Amino acid sequence: MSLTDIDARIRGAERAAGRGEGSVTLIAVSKVQPLDRVVSVLEEGHRVFGENYVQEAAGKWPALRERFEGMKLHMIGPLQTNKAKAAVELFDAIHTLDRPSLAEKLARLADARGACPELFVQVNTGEEPQKAGVLPADTDAFVAACRGLGLPLAGLMCIPPEGIDSTPHFAMLRAMAERNGLSGLSMGMSADFEAAIAEGATHVRIGSAIFGARDYGAR
Repeated sequence: MSLTDIDARIRGAERAAGRGEGSVTLIAVSKVQPLDRVVSVLEEGHRVFGENYVQEAAGKWPALRERFEGMKLHMIGPLQTNKAKAAVELFDAIHTLDRPSLAEKLARLADARGACPELFVQVNTGEEPQKAGVLPADTDAFVAACRGLGLPLAGLMCIPPEGIDSTPHFAMLRAMAERNGLSGLSMGMSADFEAAIAEGATHVRIGSAIFGARDYGAR
């Protein structure tokens, strides 16, 4: 689909949910995409992108930021603690804060830099053992601990299990965010972003629907 088509569907989902136009941010997930595809989307005017890998982002985005003004880059993949320093220098937001050791590292870096990217706590709503994220039962305590470290929490993020209805997971995330006074909801991807918007998503992460199939040989 074209970027225009995706934007139109997002705006339509906003209207259907009774939400204001522009209340949802489209994060174009550019991980493992050839540079020409990324540049094409930039040239169309889009400025918010998501990457999964610190090393890939470091090799791609500094030069693109010089070419295109107003760029915002979001980290949406698992973040190793030893790559946190590079991540806070590269990214405007990190959606995958998922454990105490990473929270403590980010807090130390924020103190040293005097600034910190926006942070979303990743919640493992499906309690899948192979997936990162704070368990739902531990989320309130983890949010409180992050706040105690002075971290700027923007909201919560989830990736529902594949092959099932995502809506209950989106509703669960929304309820947890509301309970903790968080307004940001990073949820919804190419296959389910309209359902996520209906449940209150503020950020949707869409890759293949914009860029086409990923070329993992390009990484």
